[in-house]
Amino acid sequence: AWGGGRARAGRGWGGGGRAGARGKEVVRGVRRYGPGKSRVSVLVTYARGAKSPPHRHAGSSFIYAYVLSGAIRSRMGEGALELYRAGESWFEPPGARHSVSENASDVEPASLLAVFVVDTSEEELTRPDLE
Repeated sequence: AWGGGRARAGRGWGGGGRAGARGKEVVRGVRRYGPGKSRVSVLVTYARGAKSPPHRHAGSSFIYAYVLSGAIRSRMGEGALELYRAGESWFEPPGARHSVSENASDVEPASLLAVFVVDTSEEELTRPDLE
């Protein structure tokens, strides 16, 4: 689980592919997001060929994901499989199922910054979804 503060990444990360995907909470803010809302920034790193298992994020979370390095393959629900390279970004709506989240390369690592705006009371930011 990712450390730091009340909201935890949960069990949705850290396994599933070679070496898995790892997340680390890097910034938490409570101001300017309205009563009961927090901003949580999480650095997600993918080893070469790594992936995370299907998962969902907190039901109250709006997520902006920005690729810092490498390339990430991502699919929300049954939507199109997308490829995002360093400098590109996407948005994930509350409660969306993240069916694919993986490093697009077997040679180079990849990383992204996920910024959550979430209810401060949320206990788990990410949970497995084995639908």
